[in-house]
Amino acid sequence: MSRIIAGAAGGSPLVSVPGSLTRPTTDRVKEALFSRLDAFEVIADARVLDLYAGSGSLGVESASRGARSVDLVEFDGKASEVCQRNADLVNTVAGGKVVSVHRSKVESFLERAAEGTRWDLVFLDPPYPLDEAGLAAVLAKLLPHLAEGAVVVVERSTRTPEPSWPDGLERFAEKKYGETRLWFAEPGVEATE
Repeated sequence: MSRIIAGAAGGSPLVSVPGSLTRPTTDRVKEALFSRLDAFEVIADARVLDLYAGSGSLGVESASRGARSVDLVEFDGKASEVCQRNADLVNTVAGGKVVSVHRSKVESFLERAAEGTRWDLVFLDPPYPLDEAGLAAVLAKLLPHLAEGAVVVVERSTRTPEPSWPDGLERFAEKKYGETRLWFAEPGVEATE
């Protein structure tokens, strides 16, 4: 059973998506990821975007650890219902609406995002069927919505190649955990001007 690891809602169990619709981030990977993000000092008061959210595990973990706002984007109906249940848990602990759930395709959500909307921390854990060209297109649509100093985390299988980063988004780190690889990227100076 997945849980919120730390923060205001630390130790709380998370609802999982039934069946094999999603590939949840393991608690081991999540713990290592958030340890690294804490070192980067990007969680507290951050505006967080969790694309292909699944159960919303990464977004609600961010909210529990002090993010200002979290947007969970998930298209599948069952998964978005699970996102809502997990968001409700964290919002209750936070005493207000910190986490919002958007049932939408990622591409549509990014196209509809208001001009000037910026996120400080973005998680992308796309489904395996999304090919590299599809991921590159999503990263390009995301780029105008990144705040200065933003961190983008892409979670993929170790069997997939490094994402094709659009001009203005640069990888600065990567880490492998078993069958999972995390890629960390940030916008270049010209991308946030």
